[in-house]
Amino acid sequence: MAHLIRHKLSNKLTNAAHTVSNKSQAKVSGVFARLGFQAATDEEGLGFAECDDLDYDYRQGMQMDVLQGEEEGAHVEGDGDLDGDSHYQRDGTGPRPASLKTGGSLDEDKPKITTWEAGWNVTNAIQGMFVLGLPYAILHGGYLGLFLIIFAAVVCCYTGKILIACLYEDNEDGIKVRVRDSYVDIANACCAPRFPALGGHVVNVAQIIELVMTCILYVVVSGNLMYNSFPGFPVSQKAWSVVATAALLPCAFLKNLKAVSKFSLLCTMAHFVINVLVIAYCLSRAREWAWEKVKFYIDVKKFPISIGIIVFSYTSQIFLPSLEGNMHRPSEFHCMMDWTHISACVLKGLFALVAYLTWADATKEVITDNLPSTIRAVVNIFLVAKALLSYPLPFFAAVEVLEKSFFQDGGRAVFPDCYGPNGQLKSWGLGLRVTLVVFTLLMAVFVPHFALLMGLTGSLTGAGLCFLLPSLFHLKLQWRKLLWHHVFFDVAIFVIGGICAISGFIHSVEGLIEAYRYNIHD
Repeated sequence: MAHLIRHKLSNKLTNAAHTVSNKSQAKVSGVFARLGFQAATDEEGLGFAECDDLDYDYRQGMQMDVLQGEEEGAHVEGDGDLDGDSHYQRDGTGPRPASLKTGGSLDEDKPKITTWEAGWNVTNAIQGMFVLGLPYAILHGGYLGLFLIIFAAVVCCYTGKILIACLYEDNEDGIKVRVRDSYVDIANACCAPRFPALGGHVVNVAQIIELVMTCILYVVVSGNLMYNSFPGFPVSQKAWSVVATAALLPCAFLKNLKAVSKFSLLCTMAHFVINVLVIAYCLSRAREWAWEKVKFYIDVKKFPISIGIIVFSYTSQIFLPSLEGNMHRPSEFHCMMDWTHISACVLKGLFALVAYLTWADATKEVITDNLPSTIRAVVNIFLVAKALLSYPLPFFAAVEVLEKSFFQDGGRAVFPDCYGPNGQLKSWGLGLRVTLVVFTLLMAVFVPHFALLMGLTGSLTGAGLCFLLPSLFHLKLQWRKLLWHHVFFDVAIFVIGGICAISGFIHSVEGLIEAYRYNIHD
């Protein structure tokens, strides 16, 4: 009897000690979680609890589920559930949090998008205004240019899928768990532990370059379209670019894109209508199509520029991680990528071929410049409106990256925060935005060549973000789980992308230098 009493007493003391230890550990780790740190995963068992608002905001809206211990650690006799656990896991397979501190559900705070809405976003990215430069790529590449339109669609679809695969890791049960949130997280994971932030810096620089170059292209194409729409006006293309930039200065005061997004759908629909009008005009001249002009030879000097143009027209990898994370059914991401890129490939190939067959060697950098003057003015005005309304999207994204990197990076920020306590934009923050708008104008004025700038951007950042980095990251993070043909595809894409990027960049720079010298002598 004495032995039994001592045994029960010992068990109660042990349970009490475990209770105190677990509670103190939960409180300490809860503090770390609110500071943005992620604790180690409990090896004994997994459960889920609610996410607090601070952690929700810090993770930029990505779901963070709390992992609790097993029944022995989570439920102790006479004490109930522990007050918060420290173990976090980014996974959508467990039960939803019951509620948030605000009283709403997680789905209400962060609504998910359907597969069709995700596909519409990808379509907008890869079927935009820059399709207007594809007939010019056929001019210098012939049938090989058409093949590259198909090849780029296949490769960009594949690299988009493997980029999303890098967001996931298998847990102890073999279930895929989303452990990363963005392209930057993937890059940092590949460079860890020696250089944990290097990859993120590289991706951010490439992202800023691509976004700023996209803004420059919108200004260039606006000036080009207006100049060719009204050739009788005593206004140069550079002057039209200045007028377009003056209309874009209010972008410096943007705090969000709610107002702009309302016009995006209308602009996209208008662009599709314009493409249909161009194709309809080309079909009306089908009897005059110059099939003999489409050959298998390539212009060795200018064809690498065409590669950059084609690649740039497919760039969407930057926002794919965020898009997939916001999908209601992430399992349908692969299917969505397939049908969006197949449709883009078919439409781009038909548009480029039909337009080139109509004008052959007279094909210009922006295909609408080949239209008759009566149609050209109307079509170009709609395109200019779309370009000006599309400008705020990459501009705002570039500003956000710059502000977070140099103004809002906690104690590591180079400059003071550009927002006041009440959210009001400070003078240097406004100066940053105005400077960025003026910079896009200066680039458009000094380098007013749509095809060369598009080829340079596609070769420099497009090939890097769409070909090189996804294949490299996939090999680095998923090496042990890859089959031999996946390894072959990744290596082949990396090599081909590297060759295309280097050759396209060199020839684009040479073309820009030659065009600049010509403008000076002219």
